[in-house]
Amino acid sequence: VQLQASGGGLVLAGGSLRLSCAASGRSLSRYSVGWFRQAPGKGREFVSSLNWRGGSTRYADSVKGRFTISRDNAKNTVYLHMNSLKPEDTAVYFCAADPGSLSPTGRFDYWGQGTQVTVSS
Repeated sequence: VQLQASGGGLVLAGGSLRLSCAASGRSLSRYSVGWFRQAPGKGREFVSSLNWRGGSTRYADSVKGRFTISRDNAKNTVYLHMNSLKPEDTAVYFCAADPGSLSPTGRFDYWGQGTQVTVSS
């Protein structure tokens, strides 16, 4: 499966963005999906995940209550709705997918290229 992330951009603090991750080559309907981000000079960090089985979601504490992950199987696309954005949310955001339920180790086999999100104060 190939993943294409989009929707990043420059936004003022307090603003909103919606990131999209479009899949091709295979249906994402039986994949668990996730979003990660990497800020300049920092390692990649987990943002959110959506389990294929049961649809349970997880969020990093830093985004809980502000970000929402969702999927549209008809469009083969996963979204990350980001509200109340803060300058510390500035990063390159990556989407990822893994067949079946989420791995206990949090591993994802498929990754998209990143999309830049910049939040100015």
